[in-house]
Amino acid sequence: MDLFEYQARDIFAKHGVPVLGGAVIESAEEARAIAEEWGGRAVVKAQVKVGGRGKAGGVKLASDPDDAVAKAGQILGMDIKGHTVHKVMLAQTADIKDEYYVSFLLDRTNRTFLAMASVEGGVEIEVVAVENPEALAKIAVDANEGVTDAKAREIVEAAKFPADVADQIVEVLKSLWKVFIAEDALLVEVNPLVKTGDGKIVALDGKVSLDENADFRQPEHEALVDHAAANPLEAAAKAKNLNYVKLDGEVGIIGNGAGLVMSTLDVVAYAGEKHGNVKPANFLDIGGGASAEVMANGLGIILGDPDVKSVFVNVFGGITACDEVANGIVQALELLAASGEAVTKPLVVRLDGNNAELGRKILSDANHPLVQRVDTMDEAADKAAELAAK
Repeated sequence: MDLFEYQARDIFAKHGVPVLGGAVIESAEEARAIAEEWGGRAVVKAQVKVGGRGKAGGVKLASDPDDAVAKAGQILGMDIKGHTVHKVMLAQTADIKDEYYVSFLLDRTNRTFLAMASVEGGVEIEVVAVENPEALAKIAVDANEGVTDAKAREIVEAAKFPADVADQIVEVLKSLWKVFIAEDALLVEVNPLVKTGDGKIVALDGKVSLDENADFRQPEHEALVDHAAANPLEAAAKAKNLNYVKLDGEVGIIGNGAGLVMSTLDVVAYAGEKHGNVKPANFLDIGGGASAEVMANGLGIILGDPDVKSVFVNVFGGITACDEVANGIVQALELLAASGEAVTKPLVVRLDGNNAELGRKILSDANHPLVQRVDTMDEAADKAAELAAK
């Protein structure tokens, strides 16, 4: 889960990262009192979860309270790369002398954590990495050791930070590491980390991405969720503990196991090219326990998507046998019918693996008018795409 800048700023402050005063507002007039409190000047920043806000006109300097109201009014409602601005953050101004970059992230390729730092901050770090790669230091961080004083100094030396700010940046790095670990983050980034006119180091911007797999030990993160922007189907699926992602297509997908579901998406997309370019409508992994309730919840979510024209249930029986899955499908359709949710869209079911023959027999005996059993994955994908096209 990506955070808004104001949320990242609050988390930074919580863990001792130096930040300037800030306040988030949803109406332009609210900017007046805040700017007055700070002596008139303020930076007005669009709160959207996308980069390039400054280039898009989403970051403006206000010279007085009236100007703060005007600038906030200009930014609220803006569209920045498909994201509508519903909130702006007012931040105190700073006398910027130098701009730096620092971050911690999960390095999946090398199965470790990675620190990145550069004395060329304030611009997109991707640009620095391409145009001047030697200016971007990359230091591996051992998960068991973390960012000690020695590791922080190693990062500072590798990035060639000036000696007059080295000690301050060491402390900032250690505090940012606290954010990274304590909040179960996948990314913590500050761009720019600035040196002010009086020689202080301050984080002027922040980006934090949290690991949703750690939600069970981070209950307070629920308050950070942007419910207004959440897809209602994804929100409903999350409430039922389903691994669901909405896509722009017509074939609903249910499978057991993320790898199988990903493969199913590819096969359906390929088959759909022959049927009017039909595409998958979602990713839904029901996991290993395909009980009737889980299947009913999954079908309920998918059938509630008006874009879905057909459903492809693709299951490879392993720990959960195919006869259990078949019984789950039959019972799920009965549960949906009993709850008043009319099932009107065709289901194509492919079962393979443990107890596949028994599972197929259960579906055949049930003889549900909307369920078609197909034995191979390719044929089932083609049939689901054909039905969706019709």
